[in-house]
Amino acid sequence: MTTSENPGSIRRSASRAPFRPFRNLSAKFAAIPMILTALVVFVGGTLWTVVYSFTNSRLLPKADWVGFKQYDRLWGTRRWQVSIENLMIFGVCSLVLSLIIGFLLAALLDQKIRFEDTFRTIFLYPFAMSFIVTGLAWQWILNPSLGVQNVVRNLGWESFVFDPLNTSSIAIYGILIAALWQGTGFIMCLMLAGLRGIDEDIWKAARVDGIPTWKTYVFIVIPMMRPVFITTLVIIAAGIVKVYDLVVAQTSGGPGIASEVPAKYVYEKMFQSQNLAQGFAASTMMLLAVLIVLIPWAYLEFGGKRRG
Repeated sequence: MTTSENPGSIRRSASRAPFRPFRNLSAKFAAIPMILTALVVFVGGTLWTVVYSFTNSRLLPKADWVGFKQYDRLWGTRRWQVSIENLMIFGVCSLVLSLIIGFLLAALLDQKIRFEDTFRTIFLYPFAMSFIVTGLAWQWILNPSLGVQNVVRNLGWESFVFDPLNTSSIAIYGILIAALWQGTGFIMCLMLAGLRGIDEDIWKAARVDGIPTWKTYVFIVIPMMRPVFITTLVIIAAGIVKVYDLVVAQTSGGPGIASEVPAKYVYEKMFQSQNLAQGFAASTMMLLAVLIVLIPWAYLEFGGKRRG
């Protein structure tokens, strides 16, 4: 760039760049199957589900329109209300604890400790397991006759009681324990990647200025990791909304309906109770929950860039 040029003229010349719709035709043709799949399967299936949630479909879909009757019935069902309460408890606890534990583990591993690769593998290994396997494993661990309660009582504490999966008031927290055990390692890896992206000169400058380590993390490092935190929040939130496998493997929604979740409600209404319209209505409400997460994320990620 010569001395007579300035950034404004460069931007104006870039904005006047010719439009070439036929560039990279091979790549565009290769993307056509994926685009069609997304439009037909995902967008089409979503619209079909929303439309038929306003019908009285049972075993098979039929255009018997009933307006918002399915939604009134849905929100008047105690089982659905309990599932929403459980989802909120599970979601808030999972979101907060996953971020805190994952970031702390990442910060510890970022200290260039010995056997870092080994510890990273150990922490990440549970994420490679299926949710069914994780659920069954923690069902045994939390079983009062085999797991934690039995071990502690054998050590001498005969009055110790720890049976979350069979206690209605805390059953959802037993599922939360298994979810944190499996997913925290993945969050740790995301956070560690973000920490490794911080320039080493920032840490050196903070040490020279005498800034405490915790202040460096809180006021410098964490704000710089904003994109990593936003992406992590979206990943965690998507997993929270669709939680199903762990519940089925650990409690099957019990005791009673104490650990019921929306995804399990949708599955049972559609495939066991043969009430498609009710399942469609519940699915639509889950879709709204996903949109509540995705729209702010899209605004923060893309709206801010356009303003910049």
